[in-house]
Amino acid sequence: MRRAPGVLASAALLLVLLGSLFPLYWSVVVASHDNAAMSARVPPLLPGGELWRNVHDVFEAVDFQAALGNSAIVAVTVTASNVLLSTLAGFAFAHLRFRGRRVLFGLVLGSVMVPAQLGVVPLFELVGELGWYGRLEAVVVPGLVSAFGVFWMRQACREAVPRELVDAARVDGCSLVRTYWHVVLPALRPHALVLAMLTFLASWNDFFWPLVVLDPVESPTVQVALAHLAGGYYTDYPLVLTGAVLGTLPVVVLFALLARKLVTGLPGGRVNP
Repeated sequence: MRRAPGVLASAALLLVLLGSLFPLYWSVVVASHDNAAMSARVPPLLPGGELWRNVHDVFEAVDFQAALGNSAIVAVTVTASNVLLSTLAGFAFAHLRFRGRRVLFGLVLGSVMVPAQLGVVPLFELVGELGWYGRLEAVVVPGLVSAFGVFWMRQACREAVPRELVDAARVDGCSLVRTYWHVVLPALRPHALVLAMLTFLASWNDFFWPLVVLDPVESPTVQVALAHLAGGYYTDYPLVLTGAVLGTLPVVVLFALLARKLVTGLPGGRVNP
């Protein structure tokens, strides 16, 4: 029988929940006031009535509509590509036998240990050679597949798709593509959803590389637009946090819609030998 959590456990979970929600609540409070209210000796603790004016000012200060659209294009494209390519690679590494499989998988894992900052200069030079500076291709193409995604889906495939099931499908006459589409992919759906959510979140919140290769005026993402709002000698904090709230809403809505399925898929991430 499942035991109900005790009072201390419930109180601890409540404190963790409040601590997690407070930064978002405080962002809404700041976004709904002006600088005069936030500069008072006792700052307000409840939302005010300046939110819509601040929202209007954000869209006037930067092309925030384009930033939201660019971030959506980048995040959706990178997420879809990572799920497709990672599930394909995970299936191959988990159940297909080919020469060099262990060496290739070792290289994939080894690439995780290389700091991403080491590749910034050569990648920037490559982007310049291809003429992609200031274009979304410079952000999308380097993120089409990740070593973490391949490792995650390989482990999930070994757990959720028995080798005997793949062999039975091949004996019945399924090609590799049909086996992947009709046998492997349905079994990996919860794990793929977790990977999709993590990839979308990482891509949406990515700041450093888009700041390097995108124009903050002509082709910004949300994070680059927020950096542009916060730049200069004077920082309008209600304006910046209004932009932060607007940039956070899509992720919060997506998580609220997929939370139950996301939690269901998380146990599939444990490592198999």
